Amino acid sequence: MIRIVDFDPRWRADFARLNIDWLERWFVVEAIDREVLSDPETHILADGGRVLFAIDEGDRAIGTVALKHEGEGVYELTKMAVDPAFQGRGIGRLLMDGALHAYRTLEGRELFLESSSKLAPALALYESVGFRHRPAPRPGSHYAPADVYMVWESD
Repeated sequence: MIRIVDFDPRWRADFARLNIDWLERWFVVEAIDREVLSDPETHILADGGRVLFAIDEGDRAIGTVALKHEGEGVYELTKMAVDPAFQGRGIGRLLMDGALHAYRTLEGRELFLESSSKLAPALALYESVGFRHRPAPRPGSHYAPADVYMVWESD
């Protein structure tokens, strides 16, 4: 049984590991990535964001996602990653459901994400839960490989 839980410092290293793994496979790990991933308390949680984990029966973090507060009720869905050994088992959907639930509790006014057209399965997941494409790149984007910009249209 997989459960979705809020950030706990014991999974801090997993937050970095899971995200660095997929960044190295698909893109490149930039200095800002390492900074944010090594200290989510400062870069995500301190500003009112959330970090969630998918935890397996052995109490291991096998996936993660974050909601980064950009200010004025605007949140970015970011840092979503699933351990390659667990991909294709619905973990991403569980994380997405958890992130959308968390976003609703935050009473935000906008939820967006930036991604890449290389990540077709991720884009299909985002579309299936109500994210809609907008012209990319997003104004002020700080992700070099991002050629996809989507905004969630609540259900």
